[in-house]
Amino acid sequence: MNTSVRTAGSAVRNADRVSGDGTPSPAHPADRHDLIRVTGARENNLRDVDVEIPKRRLTVFTGVSGSGKSSLVFGTVAAESRRLIDETYSTFVQGFMPSLPRPDVDRLEGITTAILVDQERLGANVRSTVGTVTDANAMLRNLFSRIGEPYVGPPPAFSFNIPTSKASGVMSTEKAGGKVDKAVVREQVYLGGMCPECEGRGSVSDLDLSVIVDEDRSLSEGAILVPGYTADGWMVRGFSESGFVDPDKAIKDYSPQEREDLLYKEKTKVKAMGMNYTYEGLIPKIRASMFSKDPESLQPHLRRFVEAAAVFGPCPACEGTRLNESARSARIRGKNIADVCAMQITDAAEWARGVDDPAVAPLVGSLLHLFDSFTDIGLGYLSLDRPAGTLSGGEAQRTKMIRHLGSALTDVTYVFDEPTIGLHPHDIQRMNSLLLSLRDKGNTVLVVEHKPETIAIADHVIDLGPGAGTDGGTICYEGTVDGLAAADTLTGRHLGYRARLKESVRPADGALEIRGADQNNLRQVDVDVPTGVLTVVTGVAGSGKSSLVHGNLAGRDGVVVVDQGAIKGSRRSNPATYTGMLDAIRKAFAKANGVKPALFSANSEGACPTCKGNGMIYTELGFMETVATPCEDCGGRRFQAAVLEHRLGELNIAEVLDLSVSQAYEYFGAADSKVPAARKTLGHLRDVGLGYLKLGQPLNTLSGGERQRLKLAMHMGEKGGVYLLDEPTTGLHLADVENLLGLLDRLVDAGKSVIVIEHHQAVMAHADWIIDLGPGAGHDGGHVVFEGTPADLVADASTLTGQHLAEYVGQ
Repeated sequence: MNTSVRTAGSAVRNADRVSGDGTPSPAHPADRHDLIRVTGARENNLRDVDVEIPKRRLTVFTGVSGSGKSSLVFGTVAAESRRLIDETYSTFVQGFMPSLPRPDVDRLEGITTAILVDQERLGANVRSTVGTVTDANAMLRNLFSRIGEPYVGPPPAFSFNIPTSKASGVMSTEKAGGKVDKAVVREQVYLGGMCPECEGRGSVSDLDLSVIVDEDRSLSEGAILVPGYTADGWMVRGFSESGFVDPDKAIKDYSPQEREDLLYKEKTKVKAMGMNYTYEGLIPKIRASMFSKDPESLQPHLRRFVEAAAVFGPCPACEGTRLNESARSARIRGKNIADVCAMQITDAAEWARGVDDPAVAPLVGSLLHLFDSFTDIGLGYLSLDRPAGTLSGGEAQRTKMIRHLGSALTDVTYVFDEPTIGLHPHDIQRMNSLLLSLRDKGNTVLVVEHKPETIAIADHVIDLGPGAGTDGGTICYEGTVDGLAAADTLTGRHLGYRARLKESVRPADGALEIRGADQNNLRQVDVDVPTGVLTVVTGVAGSGKSSLVHGNLAGRDGVVVVDQGAIKGSRRSNPATYTGMLDAIRKAFAKANGVKPALFSANSEGACPTCKGNGMIYTELGFMETVATPCEDCGGRRFQAAVLEHRLGELNIAEVLDLSVSQAYEYFGAADSKVPAARKTLGHLRDVGLGYLKLGQPLNTLSGGERQRLKLAMHMGEKGGVYLLDEPTTGLHLADVENLLGLLDRLVDAGKSVIVIEHHQAVMAHADWIIDLGPGAGHDGGHVVFEGTPADLVADASTLTGQHLAEYVGQ
């Protein structure tokens, strides 16, 4: 292990104190606690890690994906900080908080309050917007309730989460003889801003009948276009023999009553197909059978139909603003609250600067500070009414940062998970400034990061490795950035890595035409995306890259979108089940032992009867959070003891699921444990840089980049096609970027067209064709500012991307 002298933090620790008469005085005892000391950390793959992290400094944690960075920073330091804080609350309050287990570590000293700023997506609620998660809407509601003209009501009258409601009270008076007089004494109206038609969602759902029914055909000619409803099939016979409609007449010629009976009639008993039959209109029938289910749970052809037939449009009552007419009637400087929320935040800031009423000056000042924070962090192109769930992982993380930028708190620990994800090189400079400003306020800043630009500003670097999974979990280097560059570690060797421009690029064999693209901020863009080559679409954050690619190419025939979206599945799902390789593994175990494949499923006959194949026992404590403990009978292995006696080669099924992808690839190639089908899939997983994942690792523990590469591995065996990748370098170590470039080359050489939305200069330099959007973000972007080869972009150097790429390749 390479180490250097730990200097960060030593200035405070070793400084001599001088008294008034000039003689040295002993240091104050409180000043000795300037380090976070971790002793014997064993969380996940960490191997008894001992490390000292300087306080009030910027420390960057590096290492390949799966080396243990997050286990040390998030799973150990931040987790213990949060657990200790939670324990200061009463038992009653803790009952409403998640129960956090103590990290597997011998000792933690010197930890402070930790604030986690991670990449978890925002807004599970459909009513969550950028404005609601940052308190901007709360300030605007107060502003409009104070000086909006005409006066509408208190702040709740401008909230799309609160409906208008009425209440009345009754007073009873007892009199002689047992008589009771009752009278209504008050009727109160509680004003809310919610649109009653869409209930504050801003959109209403409907079905596109043109996708469901062909008006020019009759039932007998196949007018119903729903999958499974063939003209001569049983599903259509129920309509044809019901007596309500004429099966030989075109749908467009139906009378209003026939049309109503075909599409919307409620359940009715009829004689049809020689039996008593419950007739129901087509629309309620398919709503119950298809549209009420999770699209991800449907078969692919049904999912395509549902996505095509379901139409979401702006609510006609509120025009998509989510607010009722009363809330929209109050105005300040000619704008109502919906108008301000729909503005780009940089424009909303200009509007707020024009509000000069002294009665609300402090409120306007706070609002302007919030808007300026959005701009400083590179999110000025957003609008406050943007649904929070549509933000990318990087945008979500930067949105969470906003509330901390003006915070008066000091001596806290901020923990960031790759804050540069989704940022153009131009924007990374601003992010670095923000991280340094947090440190300079006296805070400890811990950053998990791969980008050399952010590693370069660190006061202290901790490099984990040397590899991933079982090959990682140790400290390879501690010290300064200069020391890391000279260290013989994987990160040190690649810190100065620069990809070179290609000497020659592949010729395109065709093009995907995009004409008049106007989604979001795009300005009637016309562009040809070449096929048969590696195309990179780039530009500053908010310039329109995703709108151009996903809004115009996704959904076309032969186009496969491989993004970082969540993978549906329960806590039982893992890479082995998701890729389907577990079926081949179970069959191999069954054949080798002469038993049924179902025995080797933790969800079927082989499951441990005590924990039902979960591996954990979940205990409901009533007044506290549910506690999960490993099953004592199976030891967390999920299978019955008898099943674990069966082996394939030297391992049982639980031991196989505990193998990493790379280990399993070698294992299933051995003579006594050969499973070619599983090995082929494992090869794809290894090729995309997931060799460190365990076969049985729960899918909900994967990062966005890992999810994308897992999806990519699933498609690698397919022939031809067009792949859309969304920032595939997310979460990749510098050394892994080279492997990714090789993988992209193999995909193109195999006959696929690869289109990548990417900011990493190494991927840009390796491209055959670049499409650069800009010149800025939001309404300052939306134009194609460059099309051509990387060499031409560097030679041109007229765009921000061109300037940064030229600096990267040294030209």
